Amino acid sequence: MVILGIDPGSRATGLGLVRVLGNRLSYLESEVVRPPAGELSARLAHIYRHLETRLGDWKPDRVAIEAVFSHRNPRSALQLGQARGAALAACGAVGLECSEYPPTRVKQAVAGTGAAGKSQVQAMVSRLLGLGTPPPTDAADALAVAICHGQFAAAPGADRVARALAREAAR
Repeated sequence: MVILGIDPGSRATGLGLVRVLGNRLSYLESEVVRPPAGELSARLAHIYRHLETRLGDWKPDRVAIEAVFSHRNPRSALQLGQARGAALAACGAVGLECSEYPPTRVKQAVAGTGAAGKSQVQAMVSRLLGLGTPPPTDAADALAVAICHGQFAAAPGADRVARALAREAAR
């Protein structure tokens, strides 16, 4: 199974592609989409078009995205939600559903604790995927989302669990 993980952001959106065979993970590709500076609508359109193209290139079996989390700055949270919307729309345009996982669940899946920092997630993703050099933080976060989904996708009732986790994150 090939899983695309998405770590949405209006200034940097991480994409990470992994293959899951049983309990074995392998790294396929990752990147950070950095829209040009400018109006939010143009940045969101860039994310949408880029992701739609990559979905066509990569043809993942599953897509997982980080769920919205509470944020101290309402403006930043709104922009994050809009970037998520652009990513979800691109997935919908090519007929792929997205499973959602809260950040704490993603961190727990790769680092063993929901309170893991960015560098800890980056190091564990690198270790789990056998990478010599850790990927950039946004790409590592996207790969962590894909790894998290890989753990849940193999479990019975995985889709139900992913929906419950997304509802939990939305609260």
